[in-house]
Amino acid sequence: MQHSQNQHHSINYLEIPVKEIDKTKVFFNQVFGWEFVDYGPDYTCFVDVGITGGFFVSDKSFTTDSGSPLIVIYSKELEASQASVVRAGGEICKAIFSFPGGRRFHFLDPNGNEYAVWSE
Repeated sequence: MQHSQNQHHSINYLEIPVKEIDKTKVFFNQVFGWEFVDYGPDYTCFVDVGITGGFFVSDKSFTTDSGSPLIVIYSKELEASQASVVRAGGEICKAIFSFPGGRRFHFLDPNGNEYAVWSE
């Protein structure tokens, strides 16, 4: 079966609110090596990170405590990724813990948005 980038009824794109585009781009580039394509001053697209999506300027932020879905990023080196998040100005809001299937930590990016990073 051949997979298409635009599979019927698949999750195709993700849009994430951020307070500051430039700080967000620097953070995700430093921590995860993400690259971006800008579409004006209030929108940037991230590519080749497992799903395509974008960051848009908003005064909103999201956390699991507020009921938002959790965006989870995979890492082959969990401790190194956690250290990189801290070096780039992120805040660890849940230290590394085990769960069925692996280990993970949660962090807040410079916008106050919560993400998780997991590994086997």
